[in-house]
Amino acid sequence: MEQKHRVLVVGCGGIGGIFASHLGGRSDVDLSVVSRNPSIVDAVRRDGLQLLENGQKKVCTIDIHTSIPGGAFDFIFLATQPPQVEDAARDILPHLTSESRVVVLQNGLCEARVAEHIGSNRVLGGIVTFGASTDGPGQVRRTSKGGVVIGAYSGHSDSAMDRLQQLLDGIGVITTTQNLKGARYSKLALNCAVSGLGTLAGVRLGTLLNSPKARNLALAVMREAVEVSKAEGIELEPIGGTFDLNWLANPQASWSGPAHWQRHAMLMVVGFKYRKLRSSMLSAIERGRPAAVDFLNGEVVNMGSIHGIPTPINRDVAQLIHDIAEGKTHSDPAHLHRLCVHIDKIE
Repeated sequence: MEQKHRVLVVGCGGIGGIFASHLGGRSDVDLSVVSRNPSIVDAVRRDGLQLLENGQKKVCTIDIHTSIPGGAFDFIFLATQPPQVEDAARDILPHLTSESRVVVLQNGLCEARVAEHIGSNRVLGGIVTFGASTDGPGQVRRTSKGGVVIGAYSGHSDSAMDRLQQLLDGIGVITTTQNLKGARYSKLALNCAVSGLGTLAGVRLGTLLNSPKARNLALAVMREAVEVSKAEGIELEPIGGTFDLNWLANPQASWSGPAHWQRHAMLMVVGFKYRKLRSSMLSAIERGRPAAVDFLNGEVVNMGSIHGIPTPINRDVAQLIHDIAEGKTHSDPAHLHRLCVHIDKIE
């Protein structure tokens, strides 16, 4: 008889829903899902978890709860919004054994926050490279191709990585890294630009990166992040094996010339590939949830202050997003035009 892995997914939004749909379809997984949102739980119990992918609709019947079922789990996937990740880490602690592994799926640098509560050796990182969104409670949509980069937060080899790779087979291309911190920080820098500016403008990524001003701002946001990474001694990993931030967001690079426009061309390719992507941070704010910007642009600002590195663009992006979350202003492309004053000072 096939041995089943007992698996828990915490959070059933876009990313959590896609992982739940994939894992729920495996014969070697005994899956439970937890959502604190009663409307999601009611919808999934009534209609199943509905996934739209490549124009095809898939309905998955899953075991969903408003609180964690009893007993221990082999793997727990954390798919909450970043501001809820530490509460989730505390909640799952009674359900862990020494062999359990917790896979952190949030953007930002959340592995360290989770490790403080459950121990470093049980933490794995899962860097998601596909896009996802929700169409309503229990209705998730995959908006782009991609996969997952997995790595151990401890930096040591972990036999659980092989089992995790097998469990995720089929959700996309699954790769491993020995430099989780560098891979995670590269994704952080990209998200500071994509999610940060996307939240300010309130438009999808294709529309955002179709603007030369927005592309220059994206480069400036990432340049600040890369400069901070150098001070932190982080060795950045290319995203997807090709998206090299050391070149794309080189803080010393010229703001003109052929190489500069090659950088614009790469951002245009990203904008086209992920053109349907809408900032999940903006969607969360619209649902009345706390802004996750402190886990993105705010991280860059905080680390920059430690090293005495100015990060004025990330600072202003973070402040404006807090203003949007507090109802002091609203998403508007005009915010990007005002931020361009920073680039005018640089050029």
